Amino acid sequence: MNALNLPRPAWMTEDVVLLEEQARRFLAAEFVPHLDRWHEDHMYPREVWTRAGQAGLLCASMPEEFGGSGGSFAHEAVINREFSLSGFDTFGAPLHSGIVAPYILHYGTAEQKKRWLPKLATGELVGAIAMSEPGTGSDLQGVRATAVKKGNRYVLNGSKTFITNGQHANLVIVVAKTDPKGRAKGISLMVVETDDAPGFRRGRKLKKLGMDSADTSELFFEDVSLPTENLLGTEEGQGFAQLMTELPQERLIVAVHAVAMMERALALTIDYVKQRQAFGKKIIEFQNTQFELAECKTEATVAKVFIDHCIERHIAGSLDATTASMAKAWSTDLVGKIVDRCLQLFGGYGYMDEYPISRIYRDARVLRIYAGTNEIMNLLIARSL
Repeated sequence: MNALNLPRPAWMTEDVVLLEEQARRFLAAEFVPHLDRWHEDHMYPREVWTRAGQAGLLCASMPEEFGGSGGSFAHEAVINREFSLSGFDTFGAPLHSGIVAPYILHYGTAEQKKRWLPKLATGELVGAIAMSEPGTGSDLQGVRATAVKKGNRYVLNGSKTFITNGQHANLVIVVAKTDPKGRAKGISLMVVETDDAPGFRRGRKLKKLGMDSADTSELFFEDVSLPTENLLGTEEGQGFAQLMTELPQERLIVAVHAVAMMERALALTIDYVKQRQAFGKKIIEFQNTQFELAECKTEATVAKVFIDHCIERHIAGSLDATTASMAKAWSTDLVGKIVDRCLQLFGGYGYMDEYPISRIYRDARVLRIYAGTNEIMNLLIARSL
């Protein structure tokens, strides 16, 4: 699926291209045939995680000594892109591999890395990160969950919402206050292994506008007792700095997702208008159709070139938070506009759930909200002026 006809970017080395092709074949054979059923069931099964792990599609950027593939963000990017191009936008693997695992790799102790990363790579552990609370979204300094130290243990209390992978996750990084009176300096990251955590409870799987089969959930922590070894890192109060350091990659992951959704929407629409007829000729033959798709292709091409540039910078270690915010805000605004125009060309069929374009339309909307709302992105960008 290549509606944009762009050459491969320089960061896609031979091994990355091979991984891309492997991921595409695997998804087409193993997951795509089941997507409609999972969509109807509003959940994909737990075994998807272990199958993805066996195929090498989890934690590709983690070092081999910790069970990963020893790759870079380039490997994560092509896997994530293939998830979206295949229509599996709801799979929480990009967060699992590109957000949860890096927190442990970058901030965990040697023992924590050995303990958790290999199991994340196989899918034995499914990762989630619990930031948002019922009254707190983008303002992470305002979280109310607490982790109070008592002897050689922490007691965790609080509730979280909008948690990706919430129903499947059995390793959750929880943003909590170890100093309830502090703001940024009072935040720490606590790791909860939910299979052995009395007091942990999963709430309902949230009913959403889109992303139907994604297991976005509420999570509750009621006097959950954790050993001090479950503090991520070795010092309290480092959580906010850890979060801020990792957020640019999270936002770039969302941008990669957005561009892949544009590509898929365009490919589906071009195929449709070449087949569908109205007034005795194919829809592609109408000048309005041609102009609409020409503009969409141009805008999507610009977006992909920019995001490829950001990926290259990130691999080199030079992607700054401002540019990552630009990438996230601009690409997620744009995908909404492009998908809307594509859906219009489907006419009434575009509004039908059985047509993938309608799902893309609904699923794309949340990209402007999670990983920091686009309003927050613009605020961060404005600080650089």
